[in-house]
Amino acid sequence: MGIKDQFQDKDQELTEKAEQAARRGRSEASERSSQAGEQSQKSLDDAQREAEDQFDRDYDA
Repeated sequence: MGIKDQFQDKDQELTEKAEQAARRGRSEASERSSQAGEQSQKSLDDAQREAEDQFDRDYDA
């Protein structure tokens, strides 16, 4: 195996590692985004429930 082949092999190896790292990064970002969306929806639901409860308490008083 010549030096040129070694460089080509190393280039391919590093390219594959970079692609894998990029896929992991996109996957992690997607997961965090999904979790943040779920938390936002929960916060909105909680706020709406609290507003409805407050309205009910005010209306009943």
